[in-house]
Amino acid sequence: MSPVEHEQALGARPSGEATETAAAEHVRDIFNSIAPSYDLLNHLLSMGLDRRWWLRAARSFRDILANPKSRVLDLCCGTGDMTAALLTQRPASGEPAIGLDFSAEMLSRARTKYASANVDWVEGDAMHLPYPDNSFDLVTSAFGFRNLTNYAEGLAEIHRVLRPGGRIGILECNQPDGLSGAGYNLYFKHVLPIVGGMISGDRAAYRYLPASVARFPRPPQMLALMASAGFADSAWDGYLLRAAGLYRGTKR
Repeated sequence: MSPVEHEQALGARPSGEATETAAAEHVRDIFNSIAPSYDLLNHLLSMGLDRRWWLRAARSFRDILANPKSRVLDLCCGTGDMTAALLTQRPASGEPAIGLDFSAEMLSRARTKYASANVDWVEGDAMHLPYPDNSFDLVTSAFGFRNLTNYAEGLAEIHRVLRPGGRIGILECNQPDGLSGAGYNLYFKHVLPIVGGMISGDRAAYRYLPASVARFPRPPQMLALMASAGFADSAWDGYLLRAAGLYRGTKR
């Protein structure tokens, strides 16, 4: 892995923090700050495509979700929309899904939005999951994994809590190449911070979001990290000009 790839694979660093602990605290502060406007901005800035992406990702795991006894964990669940998308493929009488996030403000909104959903909402750290080995059949994360402070260790922790044969699904942003990539980067790096900052009142947070995408590994590197963590049959499905996509794999 080149020095640039190694740096990208390291993990989130909102302000170039020297330690993972400091970076994690800053990330939590960012999401607690923007929680009140998070849903509105997501829908506006993605032109409503985020809803389609959550549902498309959930349908990729309908075979697991259809089993009422399967155990499902949605990491970095934010205000709960990916967790809710998983429930669309799940029997109403199935085991409760678990939505986990370390931002108390985001979880508070998830609990309010989906008060009657068959979900256990848990405040916790995706880097140190409060579950024993081999606990889950499916672990997902939508637009939150890139905020972890160490991507390799985050994948290792997901691998630990999955049962053999269990599956991982990470829906994340990507930087597309070519002309579409140039237009996307113009929007994402210049328009999004202005609009997001105006609505949320926190322009710094919306400068961090495009920076976090730029830092995140591209699909070939991310798939290599997944293989190193012990996932087999890893693949990436690109959505909308490859501006986002779903990483999938199976625990050996």
